[in-house]
Amino acid sequence: MNKNKSLAVVIGAAILVILLGFTTIVGFGPTGTGAAKNILLGLDLSGGVSITYRAVGDETPSAEDMDDTVYKLQQRVNGYSTEAQVYQEGSDRINIEIPGVSDANAILEELGKPGSLTFQLEDGTVVLEGTDVQTARAGTMANEMGNSENIVELVLTDEGSTKFAKATSENVGKIIYIVYDGAVISNPVVQTAITGGTAQISGMANHEEAERLASSIRIGSLSLELEELRSNVVGAQLGQEAISTSVKAGAIGLLLVIIFMAVVYLVPGIVAGVSLLIYTGLVLVCLNAFDLTLTISGIAGIILSIGMAVDANVIIYARIREEIAEDKSVKSAIKIGFQKALSAILDGNITTLLVAAVLAWKGTGSIQGFAQTLALGIVLSMFTACVISRLLMNAVYTLGVRDEKYYGRAKKVSPIDFVGKRRIFFVISILLILTGPAAMMMHNSSQGKILNYSLEFMGGTSTTVTFNDDLSIEELEAQVKPVIEEVTGDANIQMQKVTGGNQVIIKTRELTVDEREEMETKLVDEFAVDASLIATESISSTISGEMKSDAVTAVVIAIILMLLYIWFRFKDIRFATSAVIALTHDVLVVLACYAVVWISVGNTFIACMLTIVGYSINATIVIFDRIREHLKTMNKKDKLEDIVNLSITQTLTRSIYTSITTFIMVAVLYILGVSSIREFALPLMVGIVCGGYSSVCITGPLWYVMKDKIKGKQ
Repeated sequence: MNKNKSLAVVIGAAILVILLGFTTIVGFGPTGTGAAKNILLGLDLSGGVSITYRAVGDETPSAEDMDDTVYKLQQRVNGYSTEAQVYQEGSDRINIEIPGVSDANAILEELGKPGSLTFQLEDGTVVLEGTDVQTARAGTMANEMGNSENIVELVLTDEGSTKFAKATSENVGKIIYIVYDGAVISNPVVQTAITGGTAQISGMANHEEAERLASSIRIGSLSLELEELRSNVVGAQLGQEAISTSVKAGAIGLLLVIIFMAVVYLVPGIVAGVSLLIYTGLVLVCLNAFDLTLTISGIAGIILSIGMAVDANVIIYARIREEIAEDKSVKSAIKIGFQKALSAILDGNITTLLVAAVLAWKGTGSIQGFAQTLALGIVLSMFTACVISRLLMNAVYTLGVRDEKYYGRAKKVSPIDFVGKRRIFFVISILLILTGPAAMMMHNSSQGKILNYSLEFMGGTSTTVTFNDDLSIEELEAQVKPVIEEVTGDANIQMQKVTGGNQVIIKTRELTVDEREEMETKLVDEFAVDASLIATESISSTISGEMKSDAVTAVVIAIILMLLYIWFRFKDIRFATSAVIALTHDVLVVLACYAVVWISVGNTFIACMLTIVGYSINATIVIFDRIREHLKTMNKKDKLEDIVNLSITQTLTRSIYTSITTFIMVAVLYILGVSSIREFALPLMVGIVCGGYSSVCITGPLWYVMKDKIKGKQ
């Protein structure tokens, strides 16, 4: 790279930082296109539409039908937002909350009347019910002329497949009408008998028409027929303070990390700081561009990802210093450093990307949203570290910053005997893990449950109160929440304002009859509300049994894929096995933290655990990459335990620095954040420390034990 190109790279990077900053702060055009203020926000930050449906009919629907309908509706409303919530209210009602929208009528018009779909012959004979349709999606296919044609593909249940095979076999050449909400929405002609359980409906004018038809079929395939009971526009669950403090924490944390990198790594640290600014700007712009919904835990996740994005830079710069210590020129050290670091960066990020891909595929709701944000962060962090940082490093060197003192030289260190101390580390880990079951048993005897399950997991009571004054969320938090907490003895309380009035929805754990009466009395005494304007209902969890099952399935599949990938890349299943054991160790220690500190277990619990998995595997891969490198050059005189100790010692600085930068980001968030943020940040800090500890003290020694004990069984 010549000086002109190098100067262009430096100027281009400066312009990109300014452009991204302007875009995220101001945006373009009258609506501020690209600005952070236009990012879709979840119910906790922006509010949205709340719609309550009631099951049609005189009989109370079965629990099975209600659960099935809640689960299917959750899948339907994911099209509006992955953060939409669906839960049961009372015995025959279902509540849907969709963030980021304010027109309840438009949502109702699009959802229509769920559960009223039939497939009929011309004489009105019903051949297929909506519940016989498993799913419907818009797509394209090539017609007889080879041209692309818009279609809707139906996937039927086993029972539906049998019904449809019989109906289509007997009615080839005839129309089967699709009737939704009393109106014919499609009238396809049967071309041939359909016996495979899938069918295509053609003849759509465009993709939008196909999407509308697919949506109507999906929403009509519910177990119950529903009618609208009420709809409201609700405000944010958290006040503006939650956003402002989180943004402030992110800015302070980012500044501290940049300063830390500059002090420790000198010129490369400054380059890392520029890359981090670009990374942060790209994340915010992409959240906007891809219409990803951002919640308060999502903000925390982004702040954490900034700390994790430093990791790739730390790996590269540590390698550069090692090459300089081997008396390589700075130019060669930069080139070789990036080359040697690439395998560890790719392996670590690909394993985490596998987790994101499986979660996006199998997960639902907030889990799917987390997967999308995680994948975005991984891709952008690799791009900024491997492309932006590399271009800037070479440009800075070419422009005259060539003295070794600006880059640093790795110090010669004696290997630390981690393998020899393995029994101590294993005992410490076992004791840490066992604190979890011990705390759970204690809580089970005193509280009646092993963990502090939140509303999202357990359901609870929804109380609608009409106050005399229009209280803000901040006023509700300061004045009303303490009164409610006095009754429930639990800080896990959610409050939402209904837009256009003084009505507030208060969600708490399940209250007894006496507790409901006590709450009503206190609200009347403290705030002079009209007792007749207080209504309470039991509500189900927003995380259904099926969603929990999907999450567990997704995590199991992801771990299996990670194990297979590490096995494939390192050619030794013991690397993969020890990595998975270390991940399990970290998850169990963080779970113990939830049990001991009695932290609320809700949506953020799932996000926290998945973040720890991604963080821990990165640290482990770096050490394994160094062990693999030394194994290629070892001779008969070299002892295996010395190779392991040397590899861990050589990467120890990287492990410590990455843990520090990530911890800084989350610690600032914990100090400045609101209570709900602190409940997310505390176990994350525990997970960061634990992930660093297990990578250094557990995975290498554990691999050594398996390698030493299973020598002849490779």
